[in-house]
Amino acid sequence: MMTLYTRKRTWLPALLLFVLSLALLSGCSNSSNVDSDASEDSKESKPKSGGSIVVAIPQDLDYLDPHLAEAAGTREVTFNIFEGLLKATTDGGLDSAIAKSYEISKDGLTYTFALRDGVKFHNGQDLTSKDVVYSYSKLAGLDSGKPLSAGFANVKKIEAPDDKTVVVGLKENEAAVITAFTAPIIPADYKDSNKTPIGTGPFKFVEYKAGQHLIVEKNKDYYIKGVPYLDKVEFRILPDPEAAFLALQSGEIDIYPRIATEKAEQLTTGFKTISNEQNLVQLLAFNNKVKPFNDIKVRQAINYAVDKDEIIKGVALGKGTKIGSNLSPKLSKYYNDSLEDLYPTDIEKAKKLLAEAGLPDGFQFTITVPSVYPFHVDTAQVITNQLEKVGIKAKIETVEWGVWLERVYQGRDYETTIIGLDGKLDPYEILSRYISTADNNFLNYKNPKLDKVLDQAKVETDENKRISFIKEAQKIIAEDAAAVFIMDPYTNVTFKDTIKGYKTYPIYVQDLSSVYIEK
Repeated sequence: MMTLYTRKRTWLPALLLFVLSLALLSGCSNSSNVDSDASEDSKESKPKSGGSIVVAIPQDLDYLDPHLAEAAGTREVTFNIFEGLLKATTDGGLDSAIAKSYEISKDGLTYTFALRDGVKFHNGQDLTSKDVVYSYSKLAGLDSGKPLSAGFANVKKIEAPDDKTVVVGLKENEAAVITAFTAPIIPADYKDSNKTPIGTGPFKFVEYKAGQHLIVEKNKDYYIKGVPYLDKVEFRILPDPEAAFLALQSGEIDIYPRIATEKAEQLTTGFKTISNEQNLVQLLAFNNKVKPFNDIKVRQAINYAVDKDEIIKGVALGKGTKIGSNLSPKLSKYYNDSLEDLYPTDIEKAKKLLAEAGLPDGFQFTITVPSVYPFHVDTAQVITNQLEKVGIKAKIETVEWGVWLERVYQGRDYETTIIGLDGKLDPYEILSRYISTADNNFLNYKNPKLDKVLDQAKVETDENKRISFIKEAQKIIAEDAAAVFIMDPYTNVTFKDTIKGYKTYPIYVQDLSSVYIEK
């Protein structure tokens, strides 16, 4: 496939293709069945077509409609059903998908995409520019006045001069907007996406049963000939990690993403495990609007009381990278490593700050954690024990995933929570959730200075200046102690050794298009 870096603007490649100083597949387990390079599978043999596999996922899907889905766990599986004009690559860049090429005007306000020939939706309908205009106008809120996606908020107009051309006009220059064009495209005026989703991806929807599974099958009309190799994939919803592990051992499932390290190391022959950083930020998030977390001294006190190294050692078994703000070291050139030790564990300093905040005897609060993620529940337990040393009593409340999404993420009805925020292809997309007016700012964090810095980062086209703005934004968030930023935990993926071609990405996806079974 044609890559998309030979364009009119010479700064764009450097801006988009993240030069990651850390290898894509780092942090291997000590287990003998752990590999540090997922791409080696593709060299072992010629891919074979046919067969079906079962992939374990820990959470149910929130929406089948890709324009409504909020959960990263939903997007990781529907990645196989839907495509945008562009798509992510395994090294954090962008490649062609439905668009075969594009050009950017000299003023940076107009993007013109040429569509690929031979792209069909799963219902057999040919994709045209009208479908792109419909999908992206919907995401940009051009009719409703309210964007469904923050990535499209800067879009002024979308036009289709012919069936194979799409022209997107922006309100103002925006360096990060290019990653928005990875958003899913659906048929024009299609209203049943949440019941029977239709996309152009390598797999097409077959069946969804809430709490049980999502089944997809091979798209025989996919525009990349010979892809995918598998006939069928079942994403089986297994919220209980022990049940998922037993299912892997017994052969009921073939791939177990995000398996716990201690479980992966129990497996010997017949399995292979990949372990790597994942461009994800685990944090203890404060509701900055709720007392006493509206007091910076309280937030800073908790930061000083939490021992991140102990959490990484005890919960992640050493397989995590300590962070200081809401960005992973995976995006190395944007990452502000000076913040990692901003809050060294200091019990006395924590007590002093609590006293200054009028809470010399500490206080009580609740940590709400989605039960579907034992890793976060275990982290909450460690933090609870650590906070007792400064007189703070934390109660752990575990809730179902749907409840967490509705009450914590959308309703902002909570005191604190522990969660992992998935990474994006552009650092602005990650940090923009801290903008005062952001719809996804579930932390209720507000700082006009940060808003201004991120506004500058959004439109800056000089790469060095943009890096400076992104690093400054991380510093503001960290110094304000908007949360306790803990780590980028390594992700483990274990699969049967007959499974080949599995790839990892610096974003949250399960790409089954390259996977095949060695028969």
